[in-house]
Amino acid sequence: MTNLMTILLQASTGNSGMMSILMLVALFAVMYFFMIRPQQKKQKEVQKMRDALKVGDKVLTAGGIYGKIKEIDNASFLIEIADGVRVRVEKSSVYAAGNES
Repeated sequence: MTNLMTILLQASTGNSGMMSILMLVALFAVMYFFMIRPQQKKQKEVQKMRDALKVGDKVLTAGGIYGKIKEIDNASFLIEIADGVRVRVEKSSVYAAGNES
């Protein structure tokens, strides 16, 4: 960050100043398209998957526990991890498990 400030302070008005600004804009554009945008797309896909989960689906929690959804609330799932053993977990800590369990 210090180098960035130094470059901006040393840039003179005219061509070199304009080139410095263009380089900064290009740097931020590259960072956006290669880092920020793909992460946002991935988060949207995960959210869609969680919204599509329904009672009876097998899931995996962030803690590594496999179970089956028994009840869905606004912010949580009630998951049965064994016969008669149910835990309530936050929706953000659940992933679809497929056929495992």
